[in-house]
Amino acid sequence: MAGSSSVNRPSLFSRSSSSSVVLLLRAEGLAIAAISALLYARTGASWWLFVALWLAPDLSMLGYLRGSCSGARIYNAVHTYAGPAVLALWALTLSARMLLPISLIWINHIGVDRLLGYGLKYSDGFGWTHLGRLGKPREVTQPE
Repeated sequence: MAGSSSVNRPSLFSRSSSSSVVLLLRAEGLAIAAISALLYARTGASWWLFVALWLAPDLSMLGYLRGSCSGARIYNAVHTYAGPAVLALWALTLSARMLLPISLIWINHIGVDRLLGYGLKYSDGFGWTHLGRLGKPREVTQPE
């Protein structure tokens, strides 16, 4: 199974980071970030809470201390919309008012990450994402 994902990866990363698919995914991140911020403002929750919790999902990067495969799994689990969507649904169905702002902060974080190009990670390392390779491309020099 691990081999099947690496078969498709070279063509993905050989494409320009400005491909229409990547631009579409980044625009989607912008839309999600904007909508979640507007909805957060309507909850009446403190913006200090927003600031305090906004980077919390990035604590999942600590999973990389266990290795890149575990790190990618933990990071991806926290950086998908499934978790905050379940939290929002729980907040709405159980009338747990404080959970909705937390889910909107989490959704906003993921949207901004996607806007900036920080996508879901492959087990090859933190820099390999579904939105392309992070960082500047390395120049290959030929020995003279």
